[in-house]
Amino acid sequence: MGIHFGVDYYPEHWPRERWETDARLMKEMGVQVVRMAEFSWFKMEPAEGEFDFEWLEDAVALLDSYGIKSVLGTPTAAPPAWIIQKNPEIQPIDREGRRRHFGGRHHDCQSNAVYRAHISRFVTAYAKRFADNPGVIGWQIDNELGNSHGDLCMCDSCKRQFQAWLHKKYGTIEALNDAWGTAFWSQGYNHFEQIGTPLLTAVGENPSAMLDWKCFCSDLIVDFAAHQARILREICPNHFITHNFMCFDNKVNYYELAGLLDFVSNDIYPAGHWQKQPHQPDSELAACHDVIRGYKKKPFWMMEQQSGMAGWEIMGRALEPGQMSAWAMQSVAHGADAVVFFRWRTCAMGTEQYWHGILGHSGNPGRTYHEAKRLTETFAKYMEDFEGSMPRPEVAIVHSFRQNYAFDIQPNHPQLGYVEQLQKYYKALYDKKIPVDFVQGMDDLSQYQLVIAPLQYLMTPELEQHYMDYVEGGGNLVLTMRTGVKDATNLCMTDRELPGRLGDLCGIEVPEYDCLLETTGGVLYGKKEYTIEKWCDMITLKGAQQIAEYSTGFYKQTPAVTENKYGNGTAWYIGTEPGEELMEDIMTYITSTCGIETLGTAADGVEMMTRESDEKLWLFVINHTGDEQVYHLHGMYTLLEGEREEFLQPYEVQLFEGYRRRK
Repeated sequence: MGIHFGVDYYPEHWPRERWETDARLMKEMGVQVVRMAEFSWFKMEPAEGEFDFEWLEDAVALLDSYGIKSVLGTPTAAPPAWIIQKNPEIQPIDREGRRRHFGGRHHDCQSNAVYRAHISRFVTAYAKRFADNPGVIGWQIDNELGNSHGDLCMCDSCKRQFQAWLHKKYGTIEALNDAWGTAFWSQGYNHFEQIGTPLLTAVGENPSAMLDWKCFCSDLIVDFAAHQARILREICPNHFITHNFMCFDNKVNYYELAGLLDFVSNDIYPAGHWQKQPHQPDSELAACHDVIRGYKKKPFWMMEQQSGMAGWEIMGRALEPGQMSAWAMQSVAHGADAVVFFRWRTCAMGTEQYWHGILGHSGNPGRTYHEAKRLTETFAKYMEDFEGSMPRPEVAIVHSFRQNYAFDIQPNHPQLGYVEQLQKYYKALYDKKIPVDFVQGMDDLSQYQLVIAPLQYLMTPELEQHYMDYVEGGGNLVLTMRTGVKDATNLCMTDRELPGRLGDLCGIEVPEYDCLLETTGGVLYGKKEYTIEKWCDMITLKGAQQIAEYSTGFYKQTPAVTENKYGNGTAWYIGTEPGEELMEDIMTYITSTCGIETLGTAADGVEMMTRESDEKLWLFVINHTGDEQVYHLHGMYTLLEGEREEFLQPYEVQLFEGYRRRK
């Protein structure tokens, strides 16, 4: 495609006489693409059926004259006031039965048929107007689907669609009652019409009903996007369609949403005020990129890459010189074919007045602009080679939206978070300079030397067998606490001790467990005692070998971590949440046992990652710190960009070309 660097642009926020200055400065910076209009419905349709696309056509044409292509957003996250006045019922209802009103964004019910009709009318006209425009190359559907819809929508339209969804899934009300365990607390139903949306209860909620509700909400959002995708594909067959995801955000199943798209995009803000200060850990950012790549198993776009201080009412920290470039190239290292910076110019109006961009409020090029220009000048010449290439890790971590939903409903321990557990295992590998893929449990696992599957809480016979087949065939699998606890409907297993049939794979049983509420525990591994957190499975050996034991609690001197040979492979079971030291040492043992290769050695804050094509391998070495760093590579590489091999300046990105022996 040849599109690699861009910006998110809002020409409607600025006088027309400024537009050409923007286009010129973009061209000089190395911008090749802009995303526009994803919140501009009123500007394009100020009254029903009265379309005004001329201003956007002018902007597209001007940018195209400078060699800059456009991606257009469908503005369905922000229906205008005239729609709300005519159809106030499209505004969503929250769990407390309150209506959420116009004045922000995402003030829409995605199931509402009237709103869908407004969307059909507008998107059809919009697509027809730009289908043959030479400056337009693709579309972004809506914006951050699921954002701001955490407890939305609970209206009558959503209730009817939820009932229909359940009827289709279960067929009979008797089957639903069994699946939901409605014998508890007299929650049985006589017919589907009695089932409501999960409004706030007096106390408690049915975990099985809540799991179905979360799955329904995901399906609804996918259907909402599909409604627009069908229109765009019919009218604009030569344009790509994408959507901007939000890393691990779990309102919608991104694996399923990705199926509608030509490629997925992502939005990431490492230094937002909501992040861990002063910014999100680099390992967490790397994991975000890897999971985005995993949603469609192909390269992706960064549709919103942070370029300045971020915030609404409260702001995060200012970016240090070089930090923006390091983050941008981190996304490229993990599979981004294009990096689009948010935003071009800091807005002077509305909620995001302090969400800073490449240019400040004044519009004058400053430090950030010149840094972005240096970045494109340095790396644009390589981006064409990278395009389409992928990392090829030997290790995978299993990720599941359904597991995430189940832990949202019943976290077991108040600080036990599903994604946080994945991140802990990921960090141990990241720190060892071992690349990782994220996969779904039922994916083909045979290409991986090691698969780590944390918190396999919901279990099915098919997934049990899949894991057993993988290990029997020579794979290496890590399972953890809270495995095999529930069935697919979120009811507890009762036929065997935990972890069910996977106990045969692991050579163990877990007849009891302990929640480490407001305390920690200890584990002996080798001759050292380590801290553990949140949970302890009390493990009985049934053929497995103990490799670590508890040192605290009435179950001290019983197994905490086990290893079991099964067929041609090995299964490990980690019955607790290891502290950082234990995680590091246990994963060192497991990865070395599996023969996993590391890319090199370096201090924390230095990242190594590769992308590979059939002919070439590129290695990225990135310093995420404001200090000088040293490193050593395991392999022969040729330095393409960088001041000095094995030595990094603050926030420096070095690029190598080379070959690494693969098994």
